[in-house]
Amino acid sequence: MDEPDDGLQEAPHFHGHRDRLRARFRQAGAQALADYELLELVLFRAVPRRDVKPLAKALVDRFGSFAEVVAAPVPLLAEMPGVKDAIITELKLVEAAAQRVAKGQMRGRTVLSSWSAVLDYCRTAMAFADREQVRVLFLDKRNQLIADEVLHTGTVDHAPVYPREVVKRALEVSASALILCHNHPSGDPTPSRADIDMTRKIIDVAKPLGIEVHDHIIVGKDGHASLKGLRLM
Repeated sequence: MDEPDDGLQEAPHFHGHRDRLRARFRQAGAQALADYELLELVLFRAVPRRDVKPLAKALVDRFGSFAEVVAAPVPLLAEMPGVKDAIITELKLVEAAAQRVAKGQMRGRTVLSSWSAVLDYCRTAMAFADREQVRVLFLDKRNQLIADEVLHTGTVDHAPVYPREVVKRALEVSASALILCHNHPSGDPTPSRADIDMTRKIIDVAKPLGIEVHDHIIVGKDGHASLKGLRLM
């Protein structure tokens, strides 16, 4: 004889896990969670009715860390089994939010007095990109941010930079100074000979026009390098 149906069904096993993980995050913060657990919290919204722990672990195994997962190129994410549009949207939303927060920490402040915020922003925006990008922070006379623009995107190991184009853009936005920033997708931020030469050429073009180049920051997964700090400019 069949058991009577009282309208109640046992909740999937992962529901309790989700509640416990959320509680741990609220009580102890992100530092108490492994990368894959933090990623699970992001995936909960996109996948409400499936255990996402295996997928979170697979993503971290594939890309290396939470930061590298959310910054991974869309085509590579789409190649992962189980990763649909909803998941990609959530990951890219986290990436965009992180960049917006980091950039907001520089707004309305003298950039040179909040150098750690500049470094955090450059790393957040570029460190995990799969192609080289050249970003320029344009500053006013008080060294506050006027504009932040990616001027060039290149290949995995090269992005063309034209000094006169950089300085022309600085004049267009009425910048008095600028900070160059680009990434090394290899992960190693060590400046190349080409990086040093390009920086010096930009300085040579900018200086007669009253535009100062404060620094050239190179970021990668393994850290960052400052040409000014290394006394290479």
